[in-house]
Amino acid sequence: MAGIISKLKSGVTNNNPPPLESNPIMQYFEVGKEISTAGHGLLWRVHDAYRKSDGKECSVFIFDKRIAEKVFKVKRKETMLDRIRGCVTLLEKMRHPKMLQIIHSIEEGHNTIAFACEPVLASLHNILAWHESIVIPGAQPPVMPHPISLGPPSSHQQQFNAPTQRPPYAKEYYFLDIELRYGLLQVVEALHYLHYTTHQIHRNVCPQVIIVTKRGTWKLFGLEFIENIVGSDPTEMMTVAPWSIKVAKISQPNLDFLAPEVQTNGQCNILSDMFSLGLVICAIFNNGKALLQANNNPMLYMKQIEYLDHQLNAVLPRVPAALQEAVQRLLSRDPHPRPTTQLLPLIKYFKCQSEPAIHAMQFLDVITMKDPNQKTNFYRGTLIDALPYIPKKLRWQHVWPALQLEVRTAEVLAAVLQPIIWLTNEASQDEFTHYVMPTLKICFRNLMNSPKSIQASVTILENLHIILKKCQKDEINNEIMPLLYNALDNNTNQIQTASLIAIQNVSDYIDDKALQSIVLAKIKIVLEKNQNDVKIISLILGFYEKILLRLERGHILDHVIPTLLAMRLTDPDIVNRVVILYKAMLVERKFSLSTGVMATKMIPSLAPQTVNTSLNVDQFTNLMEILYDMLDNIDKHQRYRLRIDGISLPSPDKHRQLRHQMSTDNMHAPPFNIPNLRVEQRKTSSAEDMARKNSISGPSGTGSVGGFRNTGIGQWFFGSSNSTNNDNNFLRVANAFPNRRLSDNTLMTPKIRIAPSCASSPGGTPGGSTGLPARRHSSIGPQERRGSAVNLSPPTGYQFRGRGGSGSSLSVPSASQCVGGSMPNTSSSVPFLLSSSMQSIRSRRPSACLSNSQGSGLLQQLSSGMYQLFSGR
Repeated sequence: MAGIISKLKSGVTNNNPPPLESNPIMQYFEVGKEISTAGHGLLWRVHDAYRKSDGKECSVFIFDKRIAEKVFKVKRKETMLDRIRGCVTLLEKMRHPKMLQIIHSIEEGHNTIAFACEPVLASLHNILAWHESIVIPGAQPPVMPHPISLGPPSSHQQQFNAPTQRPPYAKEYYFLDIELRYGLLQVVEALHYLHYTTHQIHRNVCPQVIIVTKRGTWKLFGLEFIENIVGSDPTEMMTVAPWSIKVAKISQPNLDFLAPEVQTNGQCNILSDMFSLGLVICAIFNNGKALLQANNNPMLYMKQIEYLDHQLNAVLPRVPAALQEAVQRLLSRDPHPRPTTQLLPLIKYFKCQSEPAIHAMQFLDVITMKDPNQKTNFYRGTLIDALPYIPKKLRWQHVWPALQLEVRTAEVLAAVLQPIIWLTNEASQDEFTHYVMPTLKICFRNLMNSPKSIQASVTILENLHIILKKCQKDEINNEIMPLLYNALDNNTNQIQTASLIAIQNVSDYIDDKALQSIVLAKIKIVLEKNQNDVKIISLILGFYEKILLRLERGHILDHVIPTLLAMRLTDPDIVNRVVILYKAMLVERKFSLSTGVMATKMIPSLAPQTVNTSLNVDQFTNLMEILYDMLDNIDKHQRYRLRIDGISLPSPDKHRQLRHQMSTDNMHAPPFNIPNLRVEQRKTSSAEDMARKNSISGPSGTGSVGGFRNTGIGQWFFGSSNSTNNDNNFLRVANAFPNRRLSDNTLMTPKIRIAPSCASSPGGTPGGSTGLPARRHSSIGPQERRGSAVNLSPPTGYQFRGRGGSGSSLSVPSASQCVGGSMPNTSSSVPFLLSSSMQSIRSRRPSACLSNSQGSGLLQQLSSGMYQLFSGR
């Protein structure tokens, strides 16, 4: 009987299919070529199609009624056709996301029954048939059913060696691991819906009724043999008819995936569907080969059931480890250990690293049932987080179709664009051209027209640089740049801000002609509308910083500088960035900014900011430097022009310098060093302090010349020979003349000038005081100046001689040479400051200091000579 049905079926399907023009569904759909077969017994032929009203892609299922006419009598034929019609009607009524989605109900012609559904790739049977037919080098052969037939063992070997024929509609398709996890989970959810929501048993779970859509989702189909659960307990057994050779196979469930209790006891429950699911899982991981292959023979089926455990053990190593225990329990001959659809999703196989991706794809399956807020939260959060875990194949196959549909919904367009931008960034050039760009073109055309799409426009503009990386040049100029220019003209602040961000990011893609003729003018208008918006000003400055070197002098004068002058310079960061732009303009030679522009426009705009208390040290320094630079340029230009005009000017070195150039930080003075001279700061001291100093530093009573040399006046003339004295080799008169003011005894640094040296003595000036520089002293009146013949040069080796020659000189007879810091030689006269204090020396110095007769005579001689010298006698 089964052979007759197969021949009748093959005879019908091999002929040309019935014309579809007679089916009313042709009024609504444009039907293409046949791509696969599906449903119980693969009776449904699946065609690609699209809806005429809106061009939506879909698939059309067509059943040829002539098959039933050849096999059944009239009464049974109508019963079979009613089952087929009822399957589609029930699916349309359910509208569950895990069941095949019907988009157009049954249309019936003279020879055909047809309906339209979501786009279908193939049935799972078509895909597994291709896997079963290919031979992969080095791969293990599939585990074959045992026994393969009821004949002798020799016949078994012949069937093993027989070449495998590839079915006509075998579909080449490779499953990723995540696809298998997600697909099986979808089938489990579909069965869960039947078992616990509609309280029904499918009874025919097999690869033929599992449909793989073009999005990669697995949908359950084939409800021809569904049974309603009568009792409240879904695990309670129900009576059903076992599989029989007396009934046509297309009127019975698939024997190769039938639960053993149905065939042995004529009973089934929801766990019978779980046994069938276990056989489907084994077929998937066994290169498409089912563990049971009874060839519509119940006896062979029972024989193979007996060896099922052995075959299962051979297949288990190919099943993922996290799924092996569940498969063992699913294929238990006793229904009770089998897990239900409530427990199976909780195993580790479905709780893995790819779980976020699976959850995201599950949400996409039911996205049409969610409200806009739920969609927005999903697209902006969950999906973005899950996309890295979704393989690229499923991104375009499963995720992209859902996003493509949502682009037409203005309420969620802004949220949908975020995963679209993410996919654009990760897409190859071909993927972008094939998938993304056609959708974006539609979006671009309507983006600025809808009042609800402001946020969507902002999202597109802020990420425009990502899109431009993948676009062709003509697409940039024809599709994207007009959108950007239109956004610059928009009056909405959010869109204007986003457009400035975009134009800064994509400035490299804008050609010079459009930049100079279109963009600069629009930027100027945007600033005029937002002069107080710090964010917009900052974005405009960032744009100028990027494109400054691409501009010419005319663009700087006509657009950039007027725009900068129109800015409200209140924010310190804005001021600093304007200063940096001005500095760049001054440095770039091709701009050649005139001094008129600097003097009348740039400096007046920056000068008030010099008192801006918000500037930090670095910002203030930059501001002052640019002002000084511009002033220097103006100074050089004006002096050059005046020189050309013939107006005499002082040397540039003599004209008044700028304040910052006169600062002591910028001046270099050579060191002011005088040999044997220590200059002290002016101090004030009382008479008691001076007396105490004199008493402490008084000479010891040694007598003779040595005693005199140790006195204050002797140290002044001859220099101290005490190595421990800290005042060695320095010219000091304070201790020798205690009655004088300290200001008279201390030489002031700015008032001392050194006479040129002479041949007779280094630093000396022969011939009196003629030619010596004048020295102002505090004891002299404001206008009185007296000559000084003191030689301040370091002494050289010479003999002290007696008085002789012209003029007046002092000498101390000695056979030894003066060493070190001795009294300097004078060529004319002793300084006048000694005569003013001689009387006080006589009156206040104790005579004990010169107790020696030689010392006393010398002092008298010295005093007499000095008195005559200064009195003019």
